[in-house]
Amino acid sequence: MIVGVFAYWIERKEIIVMIKKISSNDARKKRHARIRSKLSGSPEFPRLCVFRSNKNIYAQIIDDVSGKTLVSASSMEKDFEAGGSKKESAKKVGIAIAKKAVGANIKSVVFDRGGYQYHGRVKELAEGAREGGLEF
Repeated sequence: MIVGVFAYWIERKEIIVMIKKISSNDARKKRHARIRSKLSGSPEFPRLCVFRSNKNIYAQIIDDVSGKTLVSASSMEKDFEAGGSKKESAKKVGIAIAKKAVGANIKSVVFDRGGYQYHGRVKELAEGAREGGLEF
């Protein structure tokens, strides 16, 4: 992760400073680490973690105390019916993970947006999970 690289050139008694920009994914990882320092899943309230790629969206319900994934769902699964926009797929993934969680006797979770804005696909996944029966 490049935080800031300073390069100095001295030409004609001038100092030129060049700063490299932090990539958006590195900034997201930094935000996620900051969120995770304050947020943890327990057996009573496991963590619903979201990962978003360019094409797909993934969700896991994790018990951080035991370090185990309890339930997972994604738009890459074989029984997933794709179609429509990425936001519609995210909502279907939210509904799917909620159904799996209710089947595993999980009713309430802590939502971890993974450093992403609560907007668009992340918001649709959360709304789908709420529709499916999860509380957070």
